[in-house]
Amino acid sequence: MMQTLSAAAHEASRATRDLGSRAAGIESGQTPVIQVQGLGKTYQTARGALELFENLNLEVEAGEMVAIVGQSGAGKSTLLHILGALDTPSEGTVYCASTNVSKLSAREAARFRNREIGYVWQFHYLLPEFTALENVAMPLLARGTGKVEALRTAENWLREVGLEDRGEHRPGELSGGEQQRVALARALVCGPRLLLADEPTGDLDGVTAGRVFDLIERLHSSHRLTSIVVTHNMELAVRCGRRLRLEGGRLTEITDPGPKGLQAGHLS
Repeated sequence: MMQTLSAAAHEASRATRDLGSRAAGIESGQTPVIQVQGLGKTYQTARGALELFENLNLEVEAGEMVAIVGQSGAGKSTLLHILGALDTPSEGTVYCASTNVSKLSAREAARFRNREIGYVWQFHYLLPEFTALENVAMPLLARGTGKVEALRTAENWLREVGLEDRGEHRPGELSGGEQQRVALARALVCGPRLLLADEPTGDLDGVTAGRVFDLIERLHSSHRLTSIVVTHNMELAVRCGRRLRLEGGRLTEITDPGPKGLQAGHLS
């Protein structure tokens, strides 16, 4: 009973903080971190055109933590790729961190990602031949930061995720949860404004998934991030201040914040 009350209080607190962030951004006239209008994405396949998105619209205010849910194949990962300048839309405009990412060249997109975007995937994609410390430092080294400074900053981030004593270990010597925490440190080491997380706990057991999500929540708050989390885990989606369902090529707000509402699809 106490755990249920605690979870409810946690959700209420999270929702209040995120609603406050949205309200503050709107009242101050601040431009949303993400503005998507009329997004379309079509792939050409052997069987003809496959349309993923049709006139999709999205706005995300600074400081929000947004969950995106939907069935496999709905286009959730593709949407994150477009927001983060890893893919381009077929039509529409996509502004992310005040940048029209759909108009960037390949080189400009790479610089934009390094500066503004932190990615966390379902699989950690750590380089197995390098230590945890070196993996975290990679984005800084790619930016041109000196090795000493890059390693010092990476060390601070390993401390931030509770792995200061694991810096010299290679990925194969770390548990799944530790590997994902290293990946999270690597995603944020360059100080991005936006965190894009694609099933960040999908490869983890329930207990470890909860702990990793606790860490994502803490870093989201302490570093004033704007976060979008794609997840199939409805218990984790509920912990985000705002929830959207991607279905039929469009996003729809989920008005019922409980797990049953997410599963049943009670939409606005």
